[in-house]
Amino acid sequence: MIEKREKRKKIFYVPGMISLVLIPVFCFYHFYKVDAFKVESCVDISFPDSIQKKAFLQIKRNYQVFNLNSSEDLEKEKLDDLQLALRKINRKNDTINGIQIHLGDKMQYEVYIRVLDILAIEQMPLYIQNDNDFFVLMMPKPKVKKYSRVIILYKCGYWEANKDFFMEKERKRQLEYNLSLYKKNWVLFLTYFGLVLLNIFALVKFNKSR
Repeated sequence: MIEKREKRKKIFYVPGMISLVLIPVFCFYHFYKVDAFKVESCVDISFPDSIQKKAFLQIKRNYQVFNLNSSEDLEKEKLDDLQLALRKINRKNDTINGIQIHLGDKMQYEVYIRVLDILAIEQMPLYIQNDNDFFVLMMPKPKVKKYSRVIILYKCGYWEANKDFFMEKERKRQLEYNLSLYKKNWVLFLTYFGLVLLNIFALVKFNKSR
């Protein structure tokens, strides 16, 4: 009799153990199928027209030249020096010197992306690509008038009067967002519900067998 009870216990433990193993595997498979682990990124870059490019290149500066003609690993030292030089002219708002970045024929694409990344990190306001060269420079900042009038901005609208409207709008937006998550991941919720039912069933059977 004792042996039969032990066998029953093992039988009812099996579904629970299987569910603990298969459910995570099923979830990872679902994430893989819907590209949940896929990472997408982009580079924000724009190209000026010929008139803008010509006007930019006519601005005179003493350019410090950085020649990049290899992989990112081999050009690491030059890239670090480039970043420091950009940071320096940006911090001092240097309108006498500039930076010229020459991209060689053997330069790898990763170096090009790294250059754009550095320009974004150092928040360089003015730069242009002309064929295989980047030109980076600073422009004089406008002078602040000491006796300029202070402009006070007013916002139209009355928050208290429209508070209920905006709160209701935000509540609907949040509700739509939650519903979109439920629709997108309904398989996971259904699987979790099945797991709960399976464990409840196994627990009830186990208590009856005791």
